[in-house]
Formats: sequence, C-alpha cells, structure tokens
Amino acid sequence: MGTTHTSRSGTRARIIEVSLELFSEQGYEQTSLREIADRLGVTKAALYYHFKTKDDIVHGIVETMAAPIDDTIEWGRQQTWSPELRDELIRRFAAGMSERAPLLRFFHENQPALRESPAGLEFKERMIAMVRLVHGPDASFQDRLRAAMSLFTINSALFLLKQDESGGEHVDHVWCESPRAATVEEAMAAAQEVALEIGALISHPVPTARA
Repeated sequence: MGTTHTSRSGTRARIIEVSLELFSEQGYEQTSLREIADRLGVTKAALYYHFKTKDDIVHGIVETMAAPIDDTIEWGRQQTWSPELRDELIRRFAAGMSERAPLLRFFHENQPALRESPAGLEFKERMIAMVRLVHGPDASFQDRLRAAMSLFTINSALFLLKQDESGGEHVDHVWCESPRAATVEEAMAAAQEVALEIGALISHPVPTARA
C-alpha cells in the first residue's frame, strides 16, 4: 500500500519535473500533453491517470511551490507582529522560494498565461497573505508597498539571472560592458539580503496580538 502511494507520488513529481522542462523550453501555451507524455516515455492515458489537463499540471506545480509559503503563513498567523517576526517571515519565504527556483521561474515567465488561471489566482491569494503578515497591523500604504517589494525581490533576482544567462543579448549596456553573471545561489542570497533591507524600512506599529 505504502509502496503504491510512494510510486504514484514519484510519478506525479516526475510529470511536474518534465512539464517544467518543456514549459521552459517551449512555453506553456506551446506545449501539449502529447509532448509531455512523449518526453516521459508513457502513453497519454498513463498521463491522464495523474493529470487530465495542463491546468491540472499547473495546479500541481503551484501546490509544490506553495508548500513553504503555506507553512510560513500558518506559522506567522500564530505570532504577534514584531520586527523580528517580519524578518523571520522574509527569511522563511526567501529560503522556500530559493529551494524552488525552477518552479518560481516557470511561474514568473508564464504570467500572461497563468495570471487568471485557478492555480494562478490561488497563488496570488497566498502572496497577499504573506504581504499582510510582513507589514503587520495598521500599516500605511508605503509600508504595504515595502512588504510587497521585499517579497517580490525574489522574482526580480530571477529576472536578472535570466539576463545573465542569456548574455544580455540585444541589450545595450550603459557602461559598455556586460555585468558579471551570477549563479543561482548568489542570486538567491542577494535577493534575501535586499528583501531584508527593504523590510527593515517598514515602520514598527505597536504590537497587536492576533485573534
């Protein structure tokens, strides 16, 4: 029984992994279920057993990517806001997203196709919850903006990383030289550092116990 469950979980994970590869190579809208099945070396019927549509696959991707966010939200809701909590929320979010950089990159690069999908809307709700936890109670618009910017620093790091990997093609460099390319590890570490710097600008409201 346990072996069967493990096998199914492993197959789902493999489908998500291969789908991400194809979505990255060809784009979400240009990739068919047939191509995913062919890359996996299985029939479409076997693929349908786990995912009926590409939207179902995307939902699986989002569930995988959102796991650390869900854990952080659940933990954060049990705490009283403080600067220390704010920083710990940012660290946990950055660490979770760093471990899932390929998934986050997929979501970032396919925003037009995913923005209004059920999975995309669910992820948006999670991000709104994270932003609210980071800025705390009675926040000004400026602090709400700082909270959002601190979390979206991860996306910005992936955007710059993609430019590094492409060699900055078709881009005129202001200083007549290409910027030094960063590794994924360097990019994610820098993202967390900058996110904490932005978060530190959030005003410190009087701590209020959460209901």
